[in-house]
Amino acid sequence: MSKGIALSVSASALFAVMYYYTSLLSPLTGVEIFGWRMLLTMPCMTAFLLVTRDWNLVMALIQRLVATPRLLIAAIASSALMGAQLWLFMWAPLNGYSLDVSLGYFLLPLSMVLTGRIVYGERLSYLQKVAVFFATLGVFNELYQVGGFSWATLLVVIGYPIYFILRKRIKTDNLGGLWLDMTLMLPVALWFVQSGEQGLGVFDQSPWLSLLIPLLGVISASALVSYIVASRLLPFSLFGLLSYVEPVLLLGVALLLGESIKAGEWLTYIPIWMAVAVLVFEGFKHLVRQQRRN
Repeated sequence: MSKGIALSVSASALFAVMYYYTSLLSPLTGVEIFGWRMLLTMPCMTAFLLVTRDWNLVMALIQRLVATPRLLIAAIASSALMGAQLWLFMWAPLNGYSLDVSLGYFLLPLSMVLTGRIVYGERLSYLQKVAVFFATLGVFNELYQVGGFSWATLLVVIGYPIYFILRKRIKTDNLGGLWLDMTLMLPVALWFVQSGEQGLGVFDQSPWLSLLIPLLGVISASALVSYIVASRLLPFSLFGLLSYVEPVLLLGVALLLGESIKAGEWLTYIPIWMAVAVLVFEGFKHLVRQQRRN
């Protein structure tokens, strides 16, 4: 279990490093960085599936696509939803939206809880209701202060649940489905790289990027592999708890990049952090009960 915990925390740390790393890749734009990330991560993802003998998941999914061609439309929609999130992750630190995205990741667990209640009829526990209450206070303050959340925050909070719902409905919620999502992004990623402001000649203009761009692929692939392996080694509840490490680190990166929480926004962040703390406490209690049963 200690190996799983170390890998999960390492994955969160690597995602945070990648979040900051984009600021070092000037003069590349956010879309160009997204394109390079996809082009460099995909071979590593493929190699990982081959080494772990999970390639059968990909083959089974391809067979389904051949047998049911209309499934490709849903697969393209799934890929587009995931691509939007990965693009935002690369774009936000360069355009002053780091804080908005980190807030989205803080709100995401609560959004998933509410999605389970509304879409799947799952009942909320007492502590989940308390967490929703605290989060609601933060939401109301944000509505009062600025009239609503930024589009970047909403893209994370609403986009991810829709993505997970779609994957579950079309039964691609496994590593094979993730591989397909990333594969379908490759043409767009290549277009972003070729048609960007810098294009493929970026290495002639900025020679140091010939080292920094491949390193981006290493960081991205390492984070993804660590995350996947950790999900297999850890109990689901503990893995879920450790996922809260990432938004904390992303907030730190946002502050490091020069963004700041304004006076009126503290009444948004504090209740949402309290809501996350309640969910962490509930998950910890559930984990302790499981260990006692074992």
